[in-house]
Amino acid sequence: MKLAELTTLRVGGEARELVSGSTADELIQLARSTWAEGQPWLALGGGSNLVISDGGFDGTVIRVLNRGIEQLGGGALRVQAGENWDDVVAFAIEHGLAGIEALSGIPGSAGAGPVQNIGAYGQEIAECLDSIDFLDEITGERQRLRAEELELGYRTSTLKQGRRGILLSIDLKLEQGGSSAPVRYAQLASALGVEIGERVALASVREAVLRLRASKGMLLDPSDPDSVSVGSFFTNPIVSENFARSLPAEAPRWLIDPDAPESDVKLSAAWLIEKAGIRRGFSLPGSAAAISSKHTLAIVNTGGATAEQIVELARYIHLRVLNDFGVLLQPEPILVGLSL
Repeated sequence: MKLAELTTLRVGGEARELVSGSTADELIQLARSTWAEGQPWLALGGGSNLVISDGGFDGTVIRVLNRGIEQLGGGALRVQAGENWDDVVAFAIEHGLAGIEALSGIPGSAGAGPVQNIGAYGQEIAECLDSIDFLDEITGERQRLRAEELELGYRTSTLKQGRRGILLSIDLKLEQGGSSAPVRYAQLASALGVEIGERVALASVREAVLRLRASKGMLLDPSDPDSVSVGSFFTNPIVSENFARSLPAEAPRWLIDPDAPESDVKLSAAWLIEKAGIRRGFSLPGSAAAISSKHTLAIVNTGGATAEQIVELARYIHLRVLNDFGVLLQPEPILVGLSL
């Protein structure tokens, strides 16, 4: 089976071996067996944040398919890593638990959430993650790791930066009460018709977020060709305040720590890409990879694109922004057998 069939971008060749674990015990057995053989391996959940090379993966791909959501009391949930993330959000809302409602519609599995520190519309999983159940590759032992041990940052963690192993489940600590967490994101507040900081019904936040994501092609939908992507391909760059002053005055920017004397600044990758002359729908000649017609940050497979065409377009964007603004864009998805 081509790995393209297991990823939302629909690119990627075959794995040398493809195995699946539907319980934690099965995953532990598969992982330890694979590690004992010393061959390359890759964990695969929902495939929504991977760009895999056309040559595939010369090793073992372990599919993480364990499912289940358990209420632990006091607003706590234990979620198996293979559970669909949006199903977790829907479950939390159904049970009146707040803290992840703005993360509605994010594709992929629950286990990928801490790896990427998923976030959207003013929320991040870091705010409600309590701990993870983790099988460490180095020791071969199963561990309970507290959230602070993962060094969760903007779309990153130690799990993304080299701590190798299989994530088996996550524990979330959510807020009881039935109302949403305070709305923090201006676009979401506008869509809800409320002020920043207000609380509203959980279901209202979910509905608004799903509408916003759909309008940007960021909601998986078989009828929407713009959803054949990995979502945002680049993260918003973080630069020094001094460097940010060198950019055009109209360039959007947000202080990371407004109370600090000199704070790092987050820039808008979408604005930089657009001002570098790359518009929605843009593609290189003869390529089936294109910028989404709905959102500049997404690279989509318009039909039959190769992984190399995807990264070729990403490299082009990367170079244009670097040449025009001196800003180095970083890819958000994990590249397997590929590089910019």
